[in-house]
Amino acid sequence: VRDFCLWKAYKPEFDREDATWDPVVEVIDGEQQQVQTRSIGKGRPGWHLECSAMARKFLGPTIDLHAGGIDLKFPHHENEIAQSEGANCAPFCNCWVHNGFVNIGDEKMSKSKGNFLTLRKACPTSEDVRAYRYLVVSSQYRNPLSFTEAALGAAKGALKRLDRIQVMIDDALKSSSADNNEDGSTSAIVATVEKELANFEVAIADDLSMPRASACLFSIVKAAEKEFKRVAKLSKDENLEETPSLDVVGLARVQEALKQMDQVFGIYYEVPQVKGEEGVDGTDDDDVSEGAVPEDVMDLVVQRTAAKDAKD
Repeated sequence: VRDFCLWKAYKPEFDREDATWDPVVEVIDGEQQQVQTRSIGKGRPGWHLECSAMARKFLGPTIDLHAGGIDLKFPHHENEIAQSEGANCAPFCNCWVHNGFVNIGDEKMSKSKGNFLTLRKACPTSEDVRAYRYLVVSSQYRNPLSFTEAALGAAKGALKRLDRIQVMIDDALKSSSADNNEDGSTSAIVATVEKELANFEVAIADDLSMPRASACLFSIVKAAEKEFKRVAKLSKDENLEETPSLDVVGLARVQEALKQMDQVFGIYYEVPQVKGEEGVDGTDDDDVSEGAVPEDVMDLVVQRTAAKDAKD
């Protein structure tokens, strides 16, 4: 019981009097098998124990998924396992997800190194916010994420390409008079889409391999881009008697696939603009967010800050 994971001994220079106590526990004598009472010493519960207690109370003895930073794998999560399984006599967690750190370039982000960034500073515009989200979601979560201007720029470029092909497909399908209800059995694009969707599912199931999932996404985008380039090139051929037509069946399937993949990526959404951002005036507008935090949330922040200062 006196293991530091379970019970932290009282330290007068650190602990508060009203947050520590001296509990008396019942133990069984190994030889005479008699129940005895014993003091374990003044102290407080270890912080590892808090998570085990909350998990058992709200989620039961076994949970499906437990996430956290890679730095918590040892000792925190290993202590949780030892405590929970010792108390519950059941497996603690079925699946663990540990994410890597965000690095600024090749260095770990920290205040001491002066390279600490908040999201508000790192992503001052709605375009930056959307690009950062894509940068994160397209990375392997277990590996460190290198945040650089070049990486953010590449993410912006990827999003512009995705937005552009989406608009092109929308316009093509709206203006097309072809029958989009064909089975698509002769469409090379449909074949590519089906292949990459299957690869996408495999990648997601393989420890959320998002770089591979992103490659599947852009293989489909590339197939659609090639179709538009094919028709554009043929349209310049003056010897053709008929105007070349787009594979609208294939493009429609691409559109469906992009929507399906977007349920994972979350690419196609509009970020509320912030006042002060380029192109946003200072007038009141329901569509423009001031970035204000709700009052009740701020009250909780103030209470939490006060509690931390008081070591409560």
